[in-house]
Amino acid sequence: MSIHAALTPGRVAVITGAASGIGLAAAKRFASFGMHVILADLPGAALEHASHEVAEWPGAGSVIGIPTDVSDFASVQSLKTQAYSRFDAVDVLMNNAGVGQGGGAFADMTAWRRVIDTNLWGVIHGISAFANSMAASGAPGLIINTGSKQGITTPPGDTAYNVSKAGVKVATEGLQHELRNLPNCRIAAHLLVPGFTFTGLTGRAEKPAGAWTADQVIDEMLAGISAGRFYIVCPDNDVTSAMDRKRILWAAQDLIENRPPLSRWDPAYADAFAEFMAQDE
Repeated sequence: MSIHAALTPGRVAVITGAASGIGLAAAKRFASFGMHVILADLPGAALEHASHEVAEWPGAGSVIGIPTDVSDFASVQSLKTQAYSRFDAVDVLMNNAGVGQGGGAFADMTAWRRVIDTNLWGVIHGISAFANSMAASGAPGLIINTGSKQGITTPPGDTAYNVSKAGVKVATEGLQHELRNLPNCRIAAHLLVPGFTFTGLTGRAEKPAGAWTADQVIDEMLAGISAGRFYIVCPDNDVTSAMDRKRILWAAQDLIENRPPLSRWDPAYADAFAEFMAQDE
């Protein structure tokens, strides 16, 4: 049984941030379905190698790499033009490109802009360039945006990254609302929320025991799409889905109960948080 009508042989997927990590894992999986795959990433050897690797994947359709800077709307518009020129359709758009290390609230503005421009504006650019044409086709399709738990529970340490991913969450929620209210539109949006995943963003040479692989994230993503889940929140080897639900609920209750922001990391609330996490769901 097909996971989704858009994930079938001959359909076309465009993936940003596809030269490594979750994007590359998605490209390989889509290729294994017999899909045509466009890998979009910054120009260079990594994109060339990834495109060659996916093209050799068993069952793959046509595979091309298109150098793209998602922070530049003109570059994303060019990606769309090239995609439709080559295949006449785009059935799956995965806005996945991302960078980290933007820094805290008082960090250098250059680092902030780099993270916001890629992580948030990159997604907005992808939506703006592709969504109308995909919706107007009348064909079933998917727009998958890669968010982060840090955009939901916003832990201290990298405020710029948290802001960018919180924006992705809000943008994707708004997108899905608009798509479901468009007459004859068969495009669905999904927010992919990875857990601790071993990718280039971890900055580690070897996979930590607690981390999932990128392939495991794609497994969870496909299961979530098959089940019709908008929020696809991935556990990992250290954090269960039950723990995620409690952490997200605690973060939301900071506002409802007028606790200090980020009270989970406030020593004054350490015992209360530990007691909350220990309770049965």
